[in-house]
Amino acid sequence: MSVEGRSAGVAGSGVVITGASSGIGKACALYLDSRGWRVFAGVRKAADGEALAKAASPRLSPLILDVTDAKTVSDAATQVEKALGDVALIGIVNNAGIGTGGPVEFLDPSELRRQMDVNLVGPLTVIQAFMPMIRRGRGRIVNVSSVGGKVATPFVGPYSASKFALEALSDSLRAELKPWGIEVSLVEPGAVKTAMFEKARSTVDDVLGVLPAEGARYYGNEIEAMRGLIASQERVAVSAEAVARVVEHALIARRPRTRYLVGRDAKLMAFFHWLLPDRAFDRLLATTMRRLSRRASMGKAEPLD
Repeated sequence: MSVEGRSAGVAGSGVVITGASSGIGKACALYLDSRGWRVFAGVRKAADGEALAKAASPRLSPLILDVTDAKTVSDAATQVEKALGDVALIGIVNNAGIGTGGPVEFLDPSELRRQMDVNLVGPLTVIQAFMPMIRRGRGRIVNVSSVGGKVATPFVGPYSASKFALEALSDSLRAELKPWGIEVSLVEPGAVKTAMFEKARSTVDDVLGVLPAEGARYYGNEIEAMRGLIASQERVAVSAEAVARVVEHALIARRPRTRYLVGRDAKLMAFFHWLLPDRAFDRLLATTMRRLSRRASMGKAEPLD
């Protein structure tokens, strides 16, 4: 990917990253810091910010920012504006997010509300708070979505619903901001080498633990089979820094893409979803999950190809 365009003017420019205490957000914060950016790394806990600062240059500033708390978002925007002074804020990276799962039939509506609050309303709150600075600096907005925002799969309905919604919001925002030359990009990773795999395995246990007897009878075997899919994804996962490099491209390229699929698994899934009719894709997915479950039960795992 070429990064011609704004790259010469990046040094010292400001970028805000939410959810920077771990995973993709942390990788983005450290990578962009190493590339000369003035990084404001959003975290919810002071201890996480201190740990991040120790691993970075003095350019990186931890920022207490909970995307579900409008006051902390507003306070963070004020803090960034004061810190930057006349320096431009040329990027927001909305990365903070959570993932919940389980069969839709037995989904607690409060879990769906929480999922939407973090993954959809949270980015909206951040965008609105920092938009005056983005306008002044003609900055960019990068929303971290997922291949799950293009392809919905069983038992992750709440997560996919939030990412589908984030993609729609981003599409509308991109069109609305076009007259001012403000770019909006979506980054859509597949599996990434972070703590997501331990969380995913824990989520399987949690879902099985709270399902009523009827739900376990209907869906227990299929949810248990998710362990095979998780093991397969772990094998093909890309590094978090690979996602960070894509984020930088979206921030500095002369003509950034509107969407960036990251990872071979994400590209394959999106391709087959585009190629096949819905029911044919459903059959392919079900067959793949059964195959992976069988192999996982034999102590093996294989990639989705």
